[in-house]
Amino acid sequence: MVILKLIYVAIFVIFTLVVIAIMQIRMSGMKVKDFWGFIQANELLDRLYAFSKRCDALTPQEQVIFLGEAEKVFNAFDKVPNALWEEEYQKYSIVLDKYKDIRVKRWVSN
Repeated sequence: MVILKLIYVAIFVIFTLVVIAIMQIRMSGMKVKDFWGFIQANELLDRLYAFSKRCDALTPQEQVIFLGEAEKVFNAFDKVPNALWEEEYQKYSIVLDKYKDIRVKRWVSN
């Protein structure tokens, strides 16, 4: 019986924490879906950052993939306040520079 009460209390605490987190997200002017997209885009940004640091010459297919993934990151970051991603600004700017370089190279080649 005591274990059952502890389980109920734990479930209540977890539910309360989730509700508080959702309320804080909504009070900051974001949608929960946008915040979740930002979290996923942050992981993608880390991969793109590592990829952009080690690869200088990309095949046309790799360029298209990089451009598409970078646009997903940029769209997700645009939907959240800048204060959330100040720490990631350096990675963001490096990926943005690589994105611009690839766009210019593709434009010149066409």
